[in-house]
Amino acid sequence: MEHVTPCEDVPPPLMYRVERPVFNEAYLHTQLLHPRERIPKTIRQRLAQQLHCSSEKAKAIALSFLPILTWLPSYPVKEYLFGDLVSGLSTGVMQLPQGLAYAMLAAVPPVYGLYSSFYPVLLYTFFGTSRHISIGTFAVISLMIGGVVVREAPDSMFTIQALNGTATNTTVFIDTEARDARRVHVAVVLTTLVGVIQLVLGLLRFGFVAIYLTEPLVRGFTTAAAVHVFISQLKYLLGIQTPRFSGPLSALHSVTAVFSDITSTNVTTLIVGVVCMVVLYCVKDLNERFKKKLPVPIPGEIIVVMVSTGISYGLSLSENYQVDVVGTIPSGLLPPAIPDFSLLPNLVTDSIAIAVVGFSMGISLAKIFALKHGYSVDGNQELIALGLCNFVSSFFHTFAITCSMSRSLVQESTGGNTQIAGLLSSMVVLLVVVAIGFVFQPLPQTALAAIIMVNLLGMFKQFRDIPALWRTSKIELAIWLVAFVASVLLGLDLGLLVALGFAILSVIYRTQSPKSVILGQVLDTGLYCDVDEYEKAAECTGIKIFHSNSSIYFANSDLYLNALKEKTGVDPVHLQAIRKARKRELKKESAERESQNHKSPQKMRAVVKLDVELGVTHEVVAGGGSQNHLEVQGNGQVAETHTESDSEETRFLEPLCPVHTLILDWTPVNFIDSVGAKAIKLVIKEYAAVDVCVFIAGCSRTLLAELRTLQFFTGVATPEMVFPTVHDAVLHCRRRTAPPTIPAIQ
Repeated sequence: MEHVTPCEDVPPPLMYRVERPVFNEAYLHTQLLHPRERIPKTIRQRLAQQLHCSSEKAKAIALSFLPILTWLPSYPVKEYLFGDLVSGLSTGVMQLPQGLAYAMLAAVPPVYGLYSSFYPVLLYTFFGTSRHISIGTFAVISLMIGGVVVREAPDSMFTIQALNGTATNTTVFIDTEARDARRVHVAVVLTTLVGVIQLVLGLLRFGFVAIYLTEPLVRGFTTAAAVHVFISQLKYLLGIQTPRFSGPLSALHSVTAVFSDITSTNVTTLIVGVVCMVVLYCVKDLNERFKKKLPVPIPGEIIVVMVSTGISYGLSLSENYQVDVVGTIPSGLLPPAIPDFSLLPNLVTDSIAIAVVGFSMGISLAKIFALKHGYSVDGNQELIALGLCNFVSSFFHTFAITCSMSRSLVQESTGGNTQIAGLLSSMVVLLVVVAIGFVFQPLPQTALAAIIMVNLLGMFKQFRDIPALWRTSKIELAIWLVAFVASVLLGLDLGLLVALGFAILSVIYRTQSPKSVILGQVLDTGLYCDVDEYEKAAECTGIKIFHSNSSIYFANSDLYLNALKEKTGVDPVHLQAIRKARKRELKKESAERESQNHKSPQKMRAVVKLDVELGVTHEVVAGGGSQNHLEVQGNGQVAETHTESDSEETRFLEPLCPVHTLILDWTPVNFIDSVGAKAIKLVIKEYAAVDVCVFIAGCSRTLLAELRTLQFFTGVATPEMVFPTVHDAVLHCRRRTAPPTIPAIQ
């Protein structure tokens, strides 16, 4: 303190003084707290309230359904327009090659990737609540669609045998035109069903479903999807022809097929692909290193597309070196058409998985940008927006979409402020589709494969999660690994199902293996902490305070009671056994004394007579503790006090253990069901039989309401044994067990 100058006086600590009686639930419920009287509403009144229409309510509904109306009328043109313009052009330039490339993942012709990069982006501008995410094609969703498409329209369905002059010499080839048309139909129907599911979930306010896809699950799943995507692009990078597999172990089958046919690698295709990968990687590295100095990221994808297209056209790579190219890209937009709904029954399960994964990707990225820029996104409206984008666009021959992480980062980092940037990027795609789509016909497929592979680098960096999760949470690490391994081996659809099931089981495991501790009081405070962890926390004499951080329900009620008996060291069954053994022992001793007294009654009487004559108080101890006290009173009479039965009763009623009270700290208990309530009442009764009182502390009002609904406060359980805090319960127990004070005799 001598180093503290007057201007640096330390302010006195803020004191917390409360003086009140010790409360229990009976007093709180009847005297202190008075619930508000609420008149229950009839169904008719509730319907009338919900269906009541007013101008304010109509305006609120319109604004929630069309979020663009909330910000477009007040759009600051001078502040936002230039940034949105630059961002829209940058994102649109990036959207073009990714749309072409991800269409290959979806197993449909590349032009359908451009359709999917136009219609959904246009619709999301009006219905989406996020201002920064870029809607369109995405590798994971495209790969999931491709797996379904290949399963429903495999190459084997379109093989044709052609005769080579003789009946015995035939050639088998695939009718690619019919195959591609069938695959487009499957992708479109699947997209329609995905849109319907997302739209219905949004209207039913099921935006919370994404919370069940925990972050480790999503990251493990997307890393596995990156592995699938990388494997699927190997054949395009090497220029070999292998079948596309789907279902369990499809990744292993694809790798086996590639390596079994690796001797037929097209060297020219491989060189073009590797050069494109090197250029893309260097450009991305430059963008990352100098992102603060570059006004706009260098558009590496469009540079690679334009240069490789020019080289392919100039050198005629398709004719001279057998390099596979994109091929025909029809100009203009296709007229709308109704999907073939006869395919729906086979696609329900897949559509649910794609709908949930697509929404999860979108809402997670939207929340990140909303938190960064200080606005909010509505999960239910996002579901409706994605549902409308998929459903309406499917009539214009698109496949399912969601937001892209790489494009969203570009849209945000280049100055995008609203979805005007997304609208401008869709206009860039429209310009290419309508006017200059034919320019990309000579584009080598290996260049698109290089774009896809390099864009997977961000997903492969998620392997860094493994050491981080090992240090922080072993359970989340297990979820990550299960999601990754299951999705790689079983496929993305079954892998997601397995990972989701494992995540739910992990929650059940946590509730069934909570941390249970004994609390002790911190000296001179009302605080109670774990006695094993904190030195200042000391147990109260004769009182055990049990704390378990879990709710009590059918799945863990037995575990809760077992932990209670183990931690406190007070087992009523064991104490009952001790009491019965003690009772048998006392009964045996009593029988032995009676037998001994029956054999020598005369001797005992003689001794007593002699002692009376001498006026002596004498004790005869026999049979291990029985006593007779003989006293000569003042009037010459002898007073004889027999304490044998009192001694037996005292020994029988000795405490069976030093603990006389248990306090259950229910502060972390969120709910209790009928099974848990019955288990607690049963254990209260068991402890009462061995003279151990049980009290409950820290119940929330919601939990108390549940207990009353379950008729918990009947029989052995009463409101008087429930206290609002642990300290209330401890003070009550100390007063109850304190020895009575005897007033002094004047």
